[in-house]
Amino acid sequence: MKIAVLSGKGGTGKTTVAASLARVINPSQYVDCDVEEPNGYVFLKPEFVNSVPVRVEVPAADELLCTGCGECARVCQFNALAVIRGKPLVFPELCHHCGACFIVCRPKALVPELRKVGVVESDKGGTVLQGKLEIGEPVTIPVIIELKKHMRDDIPVILDSSPGASCTVVQTIDGCDYCILVTEPTPFGLHDLKIAVSLVRKMGIPFGVAINKAMDNNMSITDFCDNENIDIIIEIPYSRKIAEEYSKGNLPVDGNKVWQREFELMFRKIKEKTGK
Repeated sequence: MKIAVLSGKGGTGKTTVAASLARVINPSQYVDCDVEEPNGYVFLKPEFVNSVPVRVEVPAADELLCTGCGECARVCQFNALAVIRGKPLVFPELCHHCGACFIVCRPKALVPELRKVGVVESDKGGTVLQGKLEIGEPVTIPVIIELKKHMRDDIPVILDSSPGASCTVVQTIDGCDYCILVTEPTPFGLHDLKIAVSLVRKMGIPFGVAINKAMDNNMSITDFCDNENIDIIIEIPYSRKIAEEYSKGNLPVDGNKVWQREFELMFRKIKEKTGK
């Protein structure tokens, strides 16, 4: 079973939920898909021993074949190509590797060249994975694709998504059996929860809501979930103790049987919903 944890905005506690769930499900695999800033390792403390480079194809120009027609520069939407006085210039750091330039280049003066855009790291047992995008690279999708190639089929997989509802999130949750939408009882939390709900419904993935930093007055979130017939599968209170332990790199479930049971109960609810 593959469970994705996402949120409409950053800072809601997505990694808290994802890493805690991975901790209580034994065995399980945790996959940190927030490749621009992975931080699940801070709490799960794996020893990464494997590193696989992620490479993509970018164009390189053969000036002997180039006719200077400029079609490649015209088709590129990201200004990664230019033709100056009949000479091609390639800016690989701007390339989104869509391949359009290769298609329109009639003299075949553009040839693919591999460029490293990130790495996939894993521990010895392959139970904790993370992707890391190279600094300055504009596209995360290739790293997510490579990460998902290393997912296991024999144990539950927890995918910790990046915040928001971008292409990166779509790529992460595609093919998952269930999504946990983490939110907080604030106007911003509700606004971005609605975006996340719209996304998973459009993709047809079963989901439930986890309220983090919950307080006595959660009416904005609970009213929305009631009206939309959405299950609230766990509530984590606004707690100074939890925050202090989190700042030390400790999860709510670490050494706390009450929260261990709560997350185990959440996992049982998910299994009942998915039938897996």
